[in-house]
Amino acid sequence: MLDKALKGSKRYWTLVVILLSFITAGFFAYLHQFENGLGVTGMSRDVSWGFYISQFTFLVGVAASAVMLVIPYYLHNYKAFSKIVILGEFLAVAAVSMCMLFIFVDMGQPMRILNVMLHPTLNSILFWDAMVLNGYLVLNLVIGWTTLHAEKKETAPPKWLKPLIYLSIPWAVSIHTVTAFLYAGLPGRHFWLTAIMAARFLASAFAAGPALLLVLALLLRKYTKFDPGKEPIQTIGKIVTYAMIANVFFILLEVFTAFYSNMPGHMHAFEYLFAGIDGKAKLVPLMWTSIILGVASLIMLIPPKFRANENILRIACIFVFFSLWIDKGFGLVIGGFVPNPFGTVTEYWPTLPESIITLGVWAVGFLVLTVLYKIVVSVREDLGTAKSEY
Repeated sequence: MLDKALKGSKRYWTLVVILLSFITAGFFAYLHQFENGLGVTGMSRDVSWGFYISQFTFLVGVAASAVMLVIPYYLHNYKAFSKIVILGEFLAVAAVSMCMLFIFVDMGQPMRILNVMLHPTLNSILFWDAMVLNGYLVLNLVIGWTTLHAEKKETAPPKWLKPLIYLSIPWAVSIHTVTAFLYAGLPGRHFWLTAIMAARFLASAFAAGPALLLVLALLLRKYTKFDPGKEPIQTIGKIVTYAMIANVFFILLEVFTAFYSNMPGHMHAFEYLFAGIDGKAKLVPLMWTSIILGVASLIMLIPPKFRANENILRIACIFVFFSLWIDKGFGLVIGGFVPNPFGTVTEYWPTLPESIITLGVWAVGFLVLTVLYKIVVSVREDLGTAKSEY
């Protein structure tokens, strides 16, 4: 089926070339980082996790969100997801691929990756995070590819696939739970020291991931004539709505706990993110942008009449995605380091090489996604279930 990715329209190849150009730029920026070290990034002694790890954290959630399609379709026989569930599984493949690359570039030296495999530390959360991510990547790739191959042959998927599908459900929850434990298990960082960190991660994941999937499905409908159907689009919209409400609720719980109990370590992080401390406020505009986008998205999502309009739904999902990308891609990670445990404010902002590398990794993920979606659309075109212009 890979041969189907080698045939496409001018629009398809233009997208591929653009993504390859971003990947090339990211590769050369990485060579610069490899030669000069992580000093070329905005990270410091006080802020040792930056843009790379924040993107990793966000994308783990995007990968885990595939379970929101798998559960209704495979466990509850919700046939409306029959066309779209494979899009969620392949989105998970692309997201995990980016997660692994962000860990790779954050390590500084590639050979350090070998330490995780050659000298595993079983009491390390990072070790288990790497293991569950690799496992989830394999699971989604095998499930998605085998299902698509069976669909191409117009046969039922093999019976051995069903146990893997059931296994992928708790596995999806585990990858983001273990990632949350990376933060919640650090007692010196008050902003992360909360029992609902994993719940916050899952709520944001189940909002951001389906929101991105919905936008991608609508783009496929527009440019490929592959129609996922109105019902699944509206159902995903409901999933995004409820998950976003839960995410906002959890954040408000954190704010109440911090300020009502007057916990200095927890309060200072919120103060820095939303008001700044001693005139240092690099992230304040971004965080308020996240709040505005989040509130605006809920205004558009909660009323059923608004949500039924696909144009409004598309805009709302874009708002959800970028609101949560800012929240987890900047606020959550950087807020845990600033101020440091001694109350010192050392600000962080990604440098140009760091930003180009990040853009390159995202381009790799979208190239993987483009190729996989091209194969899906082509297979269904051959079966007469889609007419592709992609």
